[in-house]
Amino acid sequence: MILITGDTHGDMQRFQLPAVKKLGKRDTLIVCGDFGFVWDGSAKEQRVLKKLGRRPFDTLFVEGCRDNYDLLRQYPTVPYRGGQARKISGNLYQLLRGEVYEIEGQKVFAFGGGYSDEEWLDVGHDSGMWWTEEQPSEEEMAHGLERLAACGGRVDLVITHDAPSSIRRFIRIEDNEVSPLHSYLEQVLQQCDFGRWFFGHYHLDKVIPPRFTAAFQAVYRVDQPH
Repeated sequence: MILITGDTHGDMQRFQLPAVKKLGKRDTLIVCGDFGFVWDGSAKEQRVLKKLGRRPFDTLFVEGCRDNYDLLRQYPTVPYRGGQARKISGNLYQLLRGEVYEIEGQKVFAFGGGYSDEEWLDVGHDSGMWWTEEQPSEEEMAHGLERLAACGGRVDLVITHDAPSSIRRFIRIEDNEVSPLHSYLEQVLQQCDFGRWFFGHYHLDKVIPPRFTAAFQAVYRVDQPH
């Protein structure tokens, strides 16, 4: 079973939901960015990461705007389910940009990163930290397109933190600002044949028919394709 949810921001409450607590060793939980548990490198944080890694199921996440990129780079990159991932602790992994994974019989394309808008930089980012790596590099974007081409442009799931520019307008109708990441994800949308696309970032749970879901506090079950 694959469960997908949105930004956890370092809060363990999502892991206490009945659907998550029922997951077993063959199951997977995916967080669509702003995981938030890799943030300050403290001893307390390390204890929490070890606790998450000891869960019987795999916990996977893409990075968002509220993840510490400097700390994430310190974790080792390892082979994981047909792609590359950062091993954080035990069964806890960061999915890397542009990789395609085989997870429970489904092909999953992952691409983290986000756009820290002015409201976030001025008000929400209480640490004052942000990273240029929130936006993708040319190499990361090219790698993603190459990996998609290698699997014939067809995947079952797309997992991102932010959304393609055209889908973003369903959420922020009056916001015309488009970042390089929004434009790139729009390119992926145009070139990729996918089943469902989940993204976080916008702090709402909203289905955008027919195939997009903005994920936040809800937990979505994804069954194997027939």
